Amino acid sequence: MSGFEEIEKKWQAEWSEKGLDRADRISGRPKFMIIFAYPGVTGFLHVGHLRGYTYTDAIGRYKRMTGYNVMFPVGTHATGNGAITLASRVANKDLDFIDYLTRNGCPEEKLEELKDPMKAVDFFNTIYVNEYWKRFGFLADWRRFTCTVHPDYGKFIQWQFKKLNECDLLMQKPYYSPACPVHGPVAIDASETDISKGGSAEVQEYTLLKFRHGDEYLIAATLRPETVYGQVCFWVNPDVQYTRIKKGNETWIVSKEAAEKLQLQVDGITVLSPIAGKDMIGWMCKAPMIHKDVPVLPASFSDPNVGSGMVTSVPSDAPDDWISLEALKKDRAVAKKYGLSETLIDSVVPISIISIEGYGDFPAEDIILSMGIDQPGDPRLDEAKKQVYKDGYHMGRMKDICGPFSGMRVEEAKDKMKQAMIDSGEAEVFYDLTEEVVCRCGMPVRVKRIDDQWFIDYGNEELTERTSEHCRHMEIYPPEFNENVHTTLRWFRERACVRQGNWLGTRFPVDEKWIIEAISDSTLYPLYYIISLYANDGRISPDNMTEEFFDHVALGKGDAEEVSKNTGIPKDVLDDIREDIKYWYPLDINLGGKEHMTVHFPVFLFNHRAILPDNMQPKGILVNWYITGKKNKISKSKGGAQPIPGAVEQFGVDPLRLYYAHVASMFVDVEWSEDNVMTYRQRLDRIIGTVEELLTSEEAGGKKEIDEWLISRFNGHSASIEAAMEKYDLRQMATAVYFEMLNDIKWYGRRGGNCKETVTEALRMWIPLMAPVTPHIAEELWSAAGFEGLVSSSQLPAAGPVSGAAEYREEFVREVMSDVIQIKKVTSATPKKIFLYTTPSWRSDVMRMGLEMMEAGALDIPSLTKKCMADENLRKNGKAVSEFVKKAVTDLTRSSSESKKYLIETDEYSLLISAKGFLTEELGADVEVFSSDDPDAYDPHNKSKAAVPGRPAIYLE
Repeated sequence: MSGFEEIEKKWQAEWSEKGLDRADRISGRPKFMIIFAYPGVTGFLHVGHLRGYTYTDAIGRYKRMTGYNVMFPVGTHATGNGAITLASRVANKDLDFIDYLTRNGCPEEKLEELKDPMKAVDFFNTIYVNEYWKRFGFLADWRRFTCTVHPDYGKFIQWQFKKLNECDLLMQKPYYSPACPVHGPVAIDASETDISKGGSAEVQEYTLLKFRHGDEYLIAATLRPETVYGQVCFWVNPDVQYTRIKKGNETWIVSKEAAEKLQLQVDGITVLSPIAGKDMIGWMCKAPMIHKDVPVLPASFSDPNVGSGMVTSVPSDAPDDWISLEALKKDRAVAKKYGLSETLIDSVVPISIISIEGYGDFPAEDIILSMGIDQPGDPRLDEAKKQVYKDGYHMGRMKDICGPFSGMRVEEAKDKMKQAMIDSGEAEVFYDLTEEVVCRCGMPVRVKRIDDQWFIDYGNEELTERTSEHCRHMEIYPPEFNENVHTTLRWFRERACVRQGNWLGTRFPVDEKWIIEAISDSTLYPLYYIISLYANDGRISPDNMTEEFFDHVALGKGDAEEVSKNTGIPKDVLDDIREDIKYWYPLDINLGGKEHMTVHFPVFLFNHRAILPDNMQPKGILVNWYITGKKNKISKSKGGAQPIPGAVEQFGVDPLRLYYAHVASMFVDVEWSEDNVMTYRQRLDRIIGTVEELLTSEEAGGKKEIDEWLISRFNGHSASIEAAMEKYDLRQMATAVYFEMLNDIKWYGRRGGNCKETVTEALRMWIPLMAPVTPHIAEELWSAAGFEGLVSSSQLPAAGPVSGAAEYREEFVREVMSDVIQIKKVTSATPKKIFLYTTPSWRSDVMRMGLEMMEAGALDIPSLTKKCMADENLRKNGKAVSEFVKKAVTDLTRSSSESKKYLIETDEYSLLISAKGFLTEELGADVEVFSSDDPDAYDPHNKSKAAVPGRPAIYLE
């Protein structure tokens, strides 16, 4: 066989020439439409991406070979700032990034073009199609390729938003949005479409507490306004440079980072003058709500990047505060450094404010002691804080010291105390992120107030219920997501759907100063793949893709003649598009990575339910987990992982495809391993070698029992594969095709099978089953076997009958051989002779009687014993029969009905006699076979007494 690359190119050209990748409407033929979530255009793809993509192609190929007309379209998702950032890095001569580009095959003469974001999109679109998807042998309909920044696609998205608006699902209100200073608002979610770091961050509401000091206020940000009655001091980081700002008529002191954040959220903030944290140590300031003076004390844990950069101290319920206060009281050198008197330090005493079941007066102290924490900075303090906060919120009640809020549950008091301080002018609301977030351009993301933000109202109860109800009729894998999708849908609320700033994307049709964001323009797009064919070949253009056009072809509204007249699109083209949509839609499978379970899939479902009729709702969702690096998910934008061309050159396409299909369940992460990929390459080499041996063998014999066994086994595998693929279980399919069927072929040869007719029949069954996962090798083997046509365009043979008797007989021989090998291993024996003793006939008679009773529903030990003792021949064996009855009943009740039948009907003596030559050769010693009924049998140690049906006795000599 030629090298993998030569084979790949040859068969890919054949598929293209024969049009196997093209999906056209065929009346009367069942259809199957499958997509994968199109990738963002942020750099070269890597081996991790090809896992999900390969699943999609393999499933499509399988469906095509089972009679379906398959559409598998592809596209790219260039919306957002990915390509803009990429072009900027090239324009700014980012040497590391330019090295990344050239190292992955970008010609140096192309770099100048890549300074233009749209040229960058075009460049990577070509790379994705030609060097990745076509290189992997995907049978995608390339005529339908689309990109989210193409004008025709934009027309479709604008139509989608007009329909959402008609459904009253667009709304406008003030919003605190994560935003990049360069690109504007960004979406933060697990897909990290807009960002390079911080996909799990959330926008968090803080209460800003105002501590008066003279004519100015020190500002502390807290997540627990309900604890203000326990304030005893104020923490400032002495090593941080803070700043004074003017906020209305007030002067505030916050960290410089907090000042910048506040300017994004509050109008009229003016930065005044800096002030060092160390200069505030020892100040007295009046705490809000309790109106008591508390001292300002040093604390290195006050992070300028979090909240306001300063913290109020409630040691009773805050483990960090408790341990830091204790440390300060013990370390008099610190107090002396900042001129703090011992009297002042000692006067700071925790105040018990919340009663929590299971805790004493000071929950922070209790949990610190229980966890063995004795130093500030202990990483376990974060866990301790979360536990106390959680228990306090859900189980706590405010104590009498908390004035009008005493007796309230903490979860009730929290909002009431916050609002009381806001109403009195002692507090305000502020928003910050729970962790660092970085835009793809490298700039930090912060929370910004947007007064007129547009949203899609995914909190609409009626839409949520209709969407959830539809999900109950879908195929959704894994089963856990099928169960959890309803909760996910109900968790969704309004989602910001547009943004302003430097983005690629579609203009918002309601107000074109906005650009539709990346998740919101990727919900109905599977439908557009049907239309894109006509845009790509010029039969329609963006200019005539009006709302009326989409209403007609997608929803069936309007008269075709009138629509043709108004849009300038010929009626026959309109009719073809309409018929295509009616034929291909709904989408059968949407396949995507696990991050989409809470990002893309819910809005994909919502938008379909909102805009399209019942008969166009999606049928299935399939989720794949990641190929990871050593520690986490591989990122293409960060330049990680093995590039695809290098992996293909090193291993070949089909070994990689088999690796993806078989290395693990689709629903678990897999760490990338070149050693593992190489094992799949070696397995394919073994299969190729085995098939070539079968085809070139000059031995030719007639049919034997082993031939019936092989065909039965292959029929069984075909049936199990069909069942597995009902659930899209490629791993189970690959196990059968590349492991079990190979083992069966090998066993067939070992057992003397050499019938050309059987080999041909087996290859006609086996090779097509390889085609979905390893299509290039399947084509090569199909051709070498002399079969006509392309295996990829053939139909998988239907599973034929299974011979349980033939499979039982062969398994019996295999187990006898295995038992002998195990005895040799345990005894370290090297016998010259091996004696096998088959069961005495009376034991078979007992089993036969037992089976008859079991089929009549009357099997138990007393009944079978009585029946056996009534038989004259069995009665002769007396006690032995009674003892064997117990084993017979146990074996019969544990075995399947089929295996019981074969156990009784098989002539074990004749079977082993016929297998003597094989066993002698395999076991390396002469094998003799005796029936335990034979009085002349050589049995010096009376081993035959141990023989039972299905398990001969063994003696080594």
